[in-house]
Amino acid sequence: MGDTLQQSAGDGTAIAVVTGATGAIGSATAGRLVAEGWQVALVGRDRDRGQALAAELGPRAVSFVADAVSSAAVDAAFARIVERLGPPRALVHAVGSTLLRPSHAITDDDFADVIATNLGSAFYALRAFVRAVPRGTPAAALFFSTSATSIGLVNHDAISAAKGGVDGLVTAAAATYASRAIRVNALAPGLVRSGLTRRLVENPATLQASEWMHPLGRIGEPEDVAALAAFLVGPQAGWITGQIVAVDGGLSGIKLAPPVATGARG
Repeated sequence: MGDTLQQSAGDGTAIAVVTGATGAIGSATAGRLVAEGWQVALVGRDRDRGQALAAELGPRAVSFVADAVSSAAVDAAFARIVERLGPPRALVHAVGSTLLRPSHAITDDDFADVIATNLGSAFYALRAFVRAVPRGTPAAALFFSTSATSIGLVNHDAISAAKGGVDGLVTAAAATYASRAIRVNALAPGLVRSGLTRRLVENPATLQASEWMHPLGRIGEPEDVAALAAFLVGPQAGWITGQIVAVDGGLSGIKLAPPVATGARG
């Protein structure tokens, strides 16, 4: 698989950058990319966690420290990656946060933090990535949205605003950089088991309600998302760009009848 990937890349490097690499989805995606033959630059705020993940994934993974909400830190991290590993061919931006409150209960600081973490960091990562990709070199960038941008979900006001901005960034950037053969896509997950969602999934009543909302009858696991993420930045997805792809167990596209009307679901 690694040889095929490098031949497809054309320059023998096949370097992928995963920002937010120590999170649940980021680490799962990094592991998938390493298994598929990529050299992976792991970017995160926590040096110890980044180094531990790199040790776990082996010599194809190298840890870099940067705070993704700082444009200067992101630019510096990409400069170090290029100097040490070479120009990247793929970006998976797995940085994010969540805030589940109604608008009237959200402070200015809370809202600014959600926008900076989810939308600002995505813009900084995209800009640094495009600057690092040599002209004439095909490449791919992947971001993360949420199913909440396409359906109305209670108390998702702030996160939907931030991730809606990511959707707009993705489609516009895909058009902007298509002439350079840089593909830009996003995944829109439903509820995925992670550190960010721990309080939700550890509450039995909330978990049961969430499982019902997802037509496949369960919440997502990081590996569900990582498999598609690795595909979308790989050469097999070379004709896919400008897409917001739902990976949500049917949450955004399928409506189930209430259990009272249909009987208990297995």
